[in-house]
Amino acid sequence: MIFQKILVAVDGAPISAHAADIAAELVQLAGAEMAFVHVIDAELVNAADTGIQPDVFVASAKEDARKLIDDFRKRLPQQVAALDFVPIGAPHTEIVNAARDWPADLIVIGSHGRGGIKRALLGSVAESVMRNAPCPVLVVRAKT
Repeated sequence: MIFQKILVAVDGAPISAHAADIAAELVQLAGAEMAFVHVIDAELVNAADTGIQPDVFVASAKEDARKLIDDFRKRLPQQVAALDFVPIGAPHTEIVNAARDWPADLIVIGSHGRGGIKRALLGSVAESVMRNAPCPVLVVRAKT
C-alpha cells in the first residue's frame, strides 16, 4: 500500500518529535502529503478551577498550538510541506475525525508507553486512535 496522505498527531512531548521525524521520512519515501493535528483538550477548556475564561484559554491554546506546529515544521526537510489542524475536543476523537475528514491513509502517533495503573487512570490516546481509526495507525515508541 502506498500512503498518499499521512496525518501526524503531535503534542509537546518528546515522543511527538520522534513520531514527526518518522512521518517526514515516510512522506519523502512515498511522495505523500502530510498534515499535523494538535488537539486542544476540551476538558482543559471547560475546567472550572483554572480562573481563565474559556475564550481566553482557547485563544491562548490555539496560539501555543501554532507555535508548536511551527516548531515541528522547522524540523521537516525543505521539500516537505504540511497542513495543520487544531481542533478542540477529546484528543482521540479529534485525531480520528481529522483522519476521516482530510482523509488520511495513515496516522502516525507517539506513545508515551504508560502501563499499569497510569494507563488505567489516564487512558491511552494512541490505543483509542488505533481502535477507531479509519486507516492504518503507526504507533511510535520512544527510542531505547
